[in-house]
Amino acid sequence: MRRTLVSAAAAAVVVFGIAGCGDSDDAGAPPDQQQGQQGQQGQGDGGQGGQPEMPEPNLDGIPQVVAVVNGEEIAREDFVETYTAQFQQAQMQAQMSGQPVDEEQLRQQTAESMVGTELLVQEADSRDYDVSQDEIDSTLDEIIASSGTGSRQEFLDRLQQEQDMSEDEVMSEVETQVEIERLVAEEGGDTEPTEQELRQLYDQMSAQQQQQGGQGGQGQGGQGQEPPSFEEARPQLEEQLRSQKEGQAAQQLVDQLRQDGEVEVNL
Repeated sequence: MRRTLVSAAAAAVVVFGIAGCGDSDDAGAPPDQQQGQQGQQGQGDGGQGGQPEMPEPNLDGIPQVVAVVNGEEIAREDFVETYTAQFQQAQMQAQMSGQPVDEEQLRQQTAESMVGTELLVQEADSRDYDVSQDEIDSTLDEIIASSGTGSRQEFLDRLQQEQDMSEDEVMSEVETQVEIERLVAEEGGDTEPTEQELRQLYDQMSAQQQQQGGQGGQGQGGQGQEPPSFEEARPQLEEQLRSQKEGQAAQQLVDQLRQDGEVEVNL
C-alpha cells in the first residue's frame, strides 16, 4: 500500500479528516480559547508543562495483512505506524476528558480510515490527473504550515529521520494528495459555507466559550472571557466549515467506492 504524506507526517490536511471531523472538544474553538485549554492541560500534567509518560498501544493479534482493498494489501507495518499515531492522540484527549481509550474501537476506526484512504488513492490514480509543480509546491507549503515544522528543509529532514522518506518520495506523496483533493472537489460539488452556516457556527462557538468561561471564572470572581467578534472569527469559521463539507464529500465518495469495490478487513 502506498503511504500518504498525511499519515506519514501526521500533518493536518483537509480530505483525510474522514475518520471524524471535529472529534476534539476544542476543534474549531477560537485560537485564544484553544490556547487557554492547552494551558489548562499543561497545568494538569504537572503544573509546569511536564508531560506524563505515554502508555504504549497493545499491538497483539494484529495480522500481517490488516485489510485488502481491491487486491491491494494494507500491511501490518503500515497499520501499526498509523495506529500508534492515532493512539497517542487519543491518549492526550483521554487525559483531558478522563475517559479511557477504547483500543478495539480505535483499531477498527484506524483500519476503516486507511481503507478509505486507499480507495481514494486508487480512484484518483484511475483518473490520470495532470498535476503541475506549482500545485505540488502549494500543497506542500500548506502541509508544512499545518505541521508547525518550520522551513521546507526542516520538514523534509524530519520525514527523512522519522519516516525514512526521501525528498522524491515526499513529492510523490504530495502529488497524490493533490490528486485526491481534486477528486473530492469534483465529486463533492460546492463546499463554500453560506452566511447562515457561518452565523450558526459562530453562535454555537460563542455560547460554548461563554459557558466555559463562566464555569472557569466562578472561582475567580465570575468573569468569563469575551468571544471574538463574528468578523474576527470569520476566517476560522470558513476554514472549519469548508473542511467539514470536504470531509463529508470524501466520506460519501468512499462509501460509494467501497460499495462498488472489494474490501476485506481482517481485524
